[in-house]
Amino acid sequence: MADPVVFIESLCYGGAGFGRVDGKACFVPFTAPGDRARIRVVKDKRSFLEGELAELVEPSALRVAPACPVFGECGGCDWQFLSYPEQLLQKGSIFADTLARIGKIAREKVLPVAASPEPYGYRSRVQVKVSVRAGAVQLGFFRTGSHNAVDFGAGCPLANPRLNRMAAEFRALIPRLPQFELIHQVDLAIGDQGEGIAIVHSRGGAGGRLVERLAQERSQLPSVAGAFLRSGQKGDLTKAFGIEALSYRVPADLLPGSKELTLRFGRGGFSQVNYPQNLELIRTACEWAGLTGKERVLDLYCGNGNISLPLALRAAEVLGIEGYAPSIADAVANAEANGIENAVFQVSDAAQAVRRLVKRKEKFDTVVLDPPRGGAEAAAEIAALAPGKIIYVSCDPATLARDLATLCSNGYQVTRSRPVDMFPQTYHLESVTELVIA
Repeated sequence: MADPVVFIESLCYGGAGFGRVDGKACFVPFTAPGDRARIRVVKDKRSFLEGELAELVEPSALRVAPACPVFGECGGCDWQFLSYPEQLLQKGSIFADTLARIGKIAREKVLPVAASPEPYGYRSRVQVKVSVRAGAVQLGFFRTGSHNAVDFGAGCPLANPRLNRMAAEFRALIPRLPQFELIHQVDLAIGDQGEGIAIVHSRGGAGGRLVERLAQERSQLPSVAGAFLRSGQKGDLTKAFGIEALSYRVPADLLPGSKELTLRFGRGGFSQVNYPQNLELIRTACEWAGLTGKERVLDLYCGNGNISLPLALRAAEVLGIEGYAPSIADAVANAEANGIENAVFQVSDAAQAVRRLVKRKEKFDTVVLDPPRGGAEAAAEIAALAPGKIIYVSCDPATLARDLATLCSNGYQVTRSRPVDMFPQTYHLESVTELVIA
């Protein structure tokens, strides 16, 4: 097949542009609605094609100049060629379409996307890939569809400037470390006050010597407040120097009548990448829960208590469930540090915990869940707990829509859903959805 010219009609979840070639659906990354693009077909399936952009025959009027010099090579983001207002429109449309198509949720239940205050410089953590080419250290992110790193030079425009300073310090230091060619990744994270932790990943070999050298070279990492080594694919973290946890604030004025909370998460623990938008998630979840101080609340996939503890200020009792033990340790410490005594946390697989609670005939007024990308394994069983309200926080519209369909077939109805743009310049999206008993 000669390279066809495709008119791009819309964008899809996954970031690619959508058009048709001889009536057959075609998906092309890095294209915008309104583009006329010459493409190379890279996959020819029975019902669709996948292509790569070869030439912009006629660029869309929606296009803007990307901020990053390696955009299109680096796989870190998808939509820098669109203005931020256009990204929000596209995300809202894709989200509503996904919920309607898979979950049969009426589009009018979907609210406008909550925009990020900062479309660039918002990321509070990154996983920087490290490689050595011709003796030079390369730092960046994987090329789209590959495991080859694209060097980001002075830094990533999506990352907080502090993270880019940390990366620059490691770029200078790594060549001086023992067996530095075994270092393949450095995880960088900051708290909302700017303090930073780094986790250096090595394929093994240098172990103790590498930890010792990191400690000796601490002065060469002035932006790094704590450093750790992970040696081998599943090795434990070994401390080189500094702090072991980061923190962020949930301000008192986020919710009426609340108090300020400071929540920590340990090195290697999960935290949202966009602190202002994390507060938007907390605010929406707490407002929609509508607690009066009398309710029993279950928070599944509770992490470090990110939503559990703000809820506990307004509930009679909160039970938080999380499978990652270090996050539960953080949640317990956060409850104690903030003087919250009505929150209990347990380490457990969420689906197994729900089944145990159902078997014991436990009841909850409200269930909150924030599962990983794969969604909630026990969505149907949650309905058996008979909560009056379910607040579902999601990072994946497709698995959210699937689980909403399950909950709606088990006696619930969606009242509203708010997309929250946690990840500007990419197609990814968080959301908060409220369900009540039908």
